[in-house]
Amino acid sequence: MTKINNIAKNTSYLTLALIGQKIISFTYFTILANNLAPEQLGKYYLAISLTTIFAIFIDLGLINVLTREVAKRPFESNKLLANVLSLKIPLSILTVGAVILTTYLLGYETLTKYLVYISSISMILDSFTTTFFAVSRGHHNLLYESIASILFQLIVMGFGLWALYSGFSLLYIMLALAIASLFNFIYSSLILRFKIGVKINLQYDKKFLWTLVKLAIPFAGYAIFQRLYTYLDSVLLSILANEMYVGIYQIPFKIIFALQFLPLAFVASLYPALSHYWLHNKEQLLVSFKRALNYLMIISVPIIFGTIVLADKIIMLFDSAYNQAILPLQIIIIALVFIFLNYPIGSLLNACDRQKRNTYNMGLTVVLSVFLNLILIPMYQAVGAAITVLVSNMFMFFLGLYYSSKIMDLKLKSNFIVFLKTLASAIIMAGLIYYLKNYFHIIILVLIAILVYFLFIFIFKAIKKEDVFSIYRSLIKKGKL
Repeated sequence: MTKINNIAKNTSYLTLALIGQKIISFTYFTILANNLAPEQLGKYYLAISLTTIFAIFIDLGLINVLTREVAKRPFESNKLLANVLSLKIPLSILTVGAVILTTYLLGYETLTKYLVYISSISMILDSFTTTFFAVSRGHHNLLYESIASILFQLIVMGFGLWALYSGFSLLYIMLALAIASLFNFIYSSLILRFKIGVKINLQYDKKFLWTLVKLAIPFAGYAIFQRLYTYLDSVLLSILANEMYVGIYQIPFKIIFALQFLPLAFVASLYPALSHYWLHNKEQLLVSFKRALNYLMIISVPIIFGTIVLADKIIMLFDSAYNQAILPLQIIIIALVFIFLNYPIGSLLNACDRQKRNTYNMGLTVVLSVFLNLILIPMYQAVGAAITVLVSNMFMFFLGLYYSSKIMDLKLKSNFIVFLKTLASAIIMAGLIYYLKNYFHIIILVLIAILVYFLFIFIFKAIKKEDVFSIYRSLIKKGKL
């Protein structure tokens, strides 16, 4: 019972931290977008996107392995951490060299290069911070990591706004990220030493380390594909269009990225349940999976329709220089339903020992994404990148669904009926909001939209009272479906 309660507490910590982190991060982004020209914003997030892609070559999937192995063998925590650190130090040096070489080969201007170099400091510090917290996760403690994620965003926003309103250059705004990363690095190392009781040392056991590397290879493959898929579009926009369009694209990208805390928090509870049912109750596995699809459709579809109708009002929250982001936002938000549904599909494949298939699916999606970006960005700039996000997520959804059907007998007629009811409710909601949009503030419109949508959801019986209580019990009380 203690272990179950611990899992529930950790899920609650992580969920609350994700919500808080996203709120602070998006608030800070909105302020930056209202005070920086699209080209400046583009340079800032190009630097972050480039170093975020390269950061995976420092970790190479070792974080997931470290957490798993520490959970299995907590008595070997010191040895596991020491060996991982001994590998990460040379990998960090090589990765920074690769980042510098890439900025030189791509011919970025001096300011962009310096922004990338400062972001590289954060990349290294964050990598070691994540390693320290991976050990605490293995000891079933997410409290301090959850606190750190909130403090990190507060420090970034605090120092960033100080630099912005003091009239300092973009370099100082980027320096806020490095300062926050340094704080997290020191904080996580102290937590590890004095709260978890694990010393930070270096140890090179060639045989032991090679075993860890072999375990990390499947995780590394998926992580590399995922990073490329998420951040490569910004880099390609800078190369095939210009940095102004990177700034324009960041508006819809950040909105859709911020919304992903919903399925992330949901899947944190779903995955352990699916893993258990795969071994012990195949019938319940199917029920839980189909129920997850329903819940995430019900959440995502109204957001799509509401955003399409209110896109112009949403973009009005930013500077008028970002008006070109309206159409990319209306296109990219359609991908939200596929993004949401890909979370339970990926969890199902992983829970049922199909993690390699998950990696192959992500790899194929990356290839498609790069291909589409190379064709569409030169023609349509930010709109082309948005179309790519929509098509590639749709592709990954149907690919994942196909392989999910090989695991169990998926009969999705009931899910399709729920989708039609959800769609009808969202269309009615969108029609009303479109009629009222010129008469009310966006906050009032959102509140009206929520009330109208859920009214029709209950009228059409797409969701019932017992489903609401089931979600509550799953996410809050038990931590499982």
